[in-house]
Amino acid sequence: MTIRLGLQIPNFSYGTSVAELFPAVKAQAAEAEAAGFDTVLLMDHFYQLPGLGEPDAPMLEAYTALGALATATERVQLSTLVTGNTYRNPTLLAKAITTLDVVSAGRAILGIGAGWFELEHQQLGFDFGTFTERFEKLDEALQIIVPMLHGERPTFDGKWYHTESAINEPRYRDHIPVMLGGSGEKKTFRLAARYADHLNLIADIDALPGKLEVLRQRCAEIDRDPATLETSTLLTVVLDDAPADIGEALGGRAVIGTADQVADQIKRRVLDVGVDGVIVNLPTHGYTPGVITKVGEALRPLVDA
Repeated sequence: MTIRLGLQIPNFSYGTSVAELFPAVKAQAAEAEAAGFDTVLLMDHFYQLPGLGEPDAPMLEAYTALGALATATERVQLSTLVTGNTYRNPTLLAKAITTLDVVSAGRAILGIGAGWFELEHQQLGFDFGTFTERFEKLDEALQIIVPMLHGERPTFDGKWYHTESAINEPRYRDHIPVMLGGSGEKKTFRLAARYADHLNLIADIDALPGKLEVLRQRCAEIDRDPATLETSTLLTVVLDDAPADIGEALGGRAVIGTADQVADQIKRRVLDVGVDGVIVNLPTHGYTPGVITKVGEALRPLVDA
């Protein structure tokens, strides 16, 4: 697995009817594939996130939508950024991602994290628990899911989850890549070093060099070569004449300017400091045909080099 240039679709509010909503999602995935993006990713949420819209804004269930995108694309990898572990039993999640891999002919990536959006848990009836409990659950879940992705039949008796010779068939590949997402240096980075093929760093751009150094330390603690753990970061891209205050509103994970200016910033501040790839989203543009192509054409030379 390699994620060098990914497109995350963070919202489904396009000013269209519901009947026109998924065609717009398919069009974005197709445009991303044609523009040279290697991965298309959806959020795994049931409510829209603060800052992107109201809770009742349109939100598709991630794995149903990814399964449909698998039939509408040919080359791009498909993933969530990232699955909330608390939303699904780990054996169900293993089955869902393996089915996506079968449907897509080997293009699935399991993106996973501990879960954080309390309102969804509260209103939909998912157990939220404490910060520590959510990471305990994620650790246990990975001990179940990863063997199941490999075709093993794990028996597990943990604090939170239990399995007995869990079967996961059919499988398209003997290994589906695992991507953790987050910024926690103590918990997320240790889990990534132990279980993951890829870590998506959710951090301000200026913090990336420090995060990479800590990640190298976490790998050293278990004698893992850090070169075997790929990295990326998620950035919001705002093209051209953005309002003056939008950068402040979006925080330190936004890149603003023309497509060439965006590419220059990403090269200098992300790729040149040692992050392997970049995943971008374009929430302020809704879905405007051509914007994904413009961004892809500017960024692809950086990741193809």
